[in-house]
Amino acid sequence: MTKMNFTYPKAEKLKSKTAIDLLFSKGKSVSKYPLRLVYIAGDFGENTPIKMGVSVSKKHFKSAVDRNYFKRVLRETYRLNKHLLLDNMTQPYAIMFLYQTKDLLSYDEINKKTIQLFEKFLLAIKSEVV
Repeated sequence: MTKMNFTYPKAEKLKSKTAIDLLFSKGKSVSKYPLRLVYIAGDFGENTPIKMGVSVSKKHFKSAVDRNYFKRVLRETYRLNKHLLLDNMTQPYAIMFLYQTKDLLSYDEINKKTIQLFEKFLLAIKSEVV
């Protein structure tokens, strides 16, 4: 049995401004309310299969404390469920994970939606390959 790797190392963090700009100009997206995943295929260096960033709208959450809380929750749900992506991806992707509502969802609700969103993303990339 292989050991599950539930980490979110620095190499997986999406920080490159050019990659982020490319993501929003040419990327595709899948949604599972209130989450949205914008993604683009391509190798962004550092030999990692995935580069991931999170974003929470300042329009919906004026308080930085609230925004940071939801960013932490998104990173945590990604960290715990990224094996769903890594086990089924054939090429590297850069993804941006967005929280798009004023609603204050619980951690469990966000976690369920994250799993559904990842499944939808995997279906979308499988249909592109075919």
